[in-house]
Amino acid sequence: MSRFKAVIFDFGGVFTTSPVEQFALFEKKHDLPKKFLGEVIKHNHHTNAWAQYERAEIDRAAFNTQFAVETEAAGHRVPGDTLLALLSLELKPAMIEAHREIISHGFKTGCITNNLPDMDSGSMVADPEEGEQAADILRRFDEVIESSKVGVRKPEPRIYELMCEALAVAPNEAIFLDDLGINLKPAREMGMATIKVPFGDVSPAIDELFELLALKQITS
Repeated sequence: MSRFKAVIFDFGGVFTTSPVEQFALFEKKHDLPKKFLGEVIKHNHHTNAWAQYERAEIDRAAFNTQFAVETEAAGHRVPGDTLLALLSLELKPAMIEAHREIISHGFKTGCITNNLPDMDSGSMVADPEEGEQAADILRRFDEVIESSKVGVRKPEPRIYELMCEALAVAPNEAIFLDDLGINLKPAREMGMATIKVPFGDVSPAIDELFELLALKQITS
């Protein structure tokens, strides 16, 4: 029997392909250094244009300009609107099915997503039909916390605290899944079990999750 009461998920990169995969294709096409966009996003990651936009502290026009300035300072000018056009994702059916299974066994589920004021998680899905499916997935969670609505974003510790409060669980009673290690660290330091979801095949993360929950693994 598992000691856990809740599973908390990221959305983009967990239920969908990762934006990082799109960034890599763009960088290759335009002869940019590998991980260039990600490094700009991570530089001064609490105060840069991306962080401010995810907390809805600036609008899209300001983000477009500020991100261009930041990328130019790093060596290659990329306007913010160009970056936003890369946020075109596809759903991961295996994770969707795993989420259904977890709910059926009575575990609480939550979603912590860093999103944008004018582009929520569902609208980042490329196919309109999948966009409707994404909206349905989000409705199945007991609680969804969006950075652009609460003014706090991962990896700021407060957003994890808000989720635990909303689900009425202690951190050590929760498991958190994210595709970025930087977002897992604060959750782990609070006492949550954490799982890094790999790009591409999410089966290893699902197997690890089911093992922690003492459920039969559905991806083996």
